[in-house]
Amino acid sequence: MLDATMTQQLKTYLANLREPVELVASLGDDDKSAQTRELLEEIATLHDLVSASFDGTDARKPSFIIRRGSDAEKWVRFAGLPMGHEFTSLVLALLWAGGHPPKVDADLLEQVRGLEGDFNFEMYFSLSCHNCPDVVQALTLLALENSRVTATLIEGGTFQDEVEAREVMAVPATFLNGEPFYNGKLELAEILAKIDTASEAKTAEKLSAKDPFEVLVIGGGPAGAATAIYTARKGFRTGVAAERFGGQLHDTLGIENLPGTPYTEGPKLANELKRHVGEYDIDLMDLAKAVKLVPAKQEGGLHTVELGNGASLKARSLILATGARWRNLGVPGEAEYRNKGVAYCPHCDGPLFKGKRIAVIGGGNSGVEAAIDLAGVVGHVTLIEFDSKLRADEVLQAKLRSMANVEIITNGQTTEILGAKGKVNGLRLKDRESGDERTIELEGVFVQIGLVPNTEWLKESGLELTKHGEIATDEEGRTNLPGVFGAGDVTDVPYKQIVVAMGEGSKAGLSAFDYLIRTEPADEIAQAA
Repeated sequence: MLDATMTQQLKTYLANLREPVELVASLGDDDKSAQTRELLEEIATLHDLVSASFDGTDARKPSFIIRRGSDAEKWVRFAGLPMGHEFTSLVLALLWAGGHPPKVDADLLEQVRGLEGDFNFEMYFSLSCHNCPDVVQALTLLALENSRVTATLIEGGTFQDEVEAREVMAVPATFLNGEPFYNGKLELAEILAKIDTASEAKTAEKLSAKDPFEVLVIGGGPAGAATAIYTARKGFRTGVAAERFGGQLHDTLGIENLPGTPYTEGPKLANELKRHVGEYDIDLMDLAKAVKLVPAKQEGGLHTVELGNGASLKARSLILATGARWRNLGVPGEAEYRNKGVAYCPHCDGPLFKGKRIAVIGGGNSGVEAAIDLAGVVGHVTLIEFDSKLRADEVLQAKLRSMANVEIITNGQTTEILGAKGKVNGLRLKDRESGDERTIELEGVFVQIGLVPNTEWLKESGLELTKHGEIATDEEGRTNLPGVFGAGDVTDVPYKQIVVAMGEGSKAGLSAFDYLIRTEPADEIAQAA
């Protein structure tokens, strides 16, 4: 199961084990069960503290648990083979079960251990999903650190009948105590925030007690991270409040146009940015959603940002880098069938539509790339573009047109997404030239029509926005409010690219530096100091 390189890597990692780890498998007579036996036997040969047995009685076959040898009540179960993107998750599960300390904030770890109540998680993943490992690893840690938490992590391709019975049409999909819990990526802190509601008030109180920042960055994508690094290097007290550090990077797979980096992947780049930010004295506040901006009453005064948990943060200067999100079609059926056939991430959810008929809405680069990717997995792809021609790069169009199971429709307006029994079964399409309408039978719709800036929370702040809802900025990233700057995809700067966002974030940071050294603090700030 493991090649020589993977075997050597795993052997090196297992040298960190401090206590016994038990692997207990429940197997059938199928090929996947044979592969699971082979994998576990290989792992057991790599360290004396690891043992494997095959007398499990779980109904899901193949599956296996990883449990602490010192505490049999702490275990995690993998159903199916955790390879591909999930091999790292398997390695971490072995290390954590074997007493190797997780690289997790001490307060979070203490919160995990102090959870009260019984939490039985089931989570479905696909081996090509780049968002799934974060959820797998978070649930694994919960189960191995608290005996009242169980986690069963299920590879959807192996248990396709179960996936269909539970109507799982997008991954990661998490269930808690038998009921749907969340569809999408969740990190450990986010899961804790949902199940440990008593902690929210404490978190808000802790955030509100922070001293005012000289620079407060709202948003943790490439623009926000670049800004924070620049201002921290100037010696200013810098904070970053992000709803999800990394932003859209977590929804981006291959990145091949970042100068100096021939290839990387979004989640990896997000982790690198977080590590880089961590090299400086930057106060990173993750899971902090801004809901209101109250500008300073006078130049040099303190701006206030209110958060969704009730906390308030203050700062002499603000950089707004809240990014953008996938644009919705806004047609009947889209919201109703979201994650029930309507999807936005082809890399995550494509494998769930293996052999089926799907549509991709959007003829730009993202839409055509999605169609190419999906064509290798699904039975048939219908790409629908509103305009009279595709807008993607010619090389992508040529690749798409060469694929036998793809149909391209231009001048197509999707007017409704159809479904029955909780699942998508088609869409209604209007020809914009002739006005003719028709229905296309299919089982999935992937929406790839661009981005919407995250500025709803700013509309009553007095900040100038464009007609498209973007923050209006000048050539130095300044807004119409003194001491408030904008950067990245949330602004009216053209070309929504990672490298552009990083440059704009750096520029905004330098502009904030210039503002702070040229502006005296307002009287109330100076007196308080």
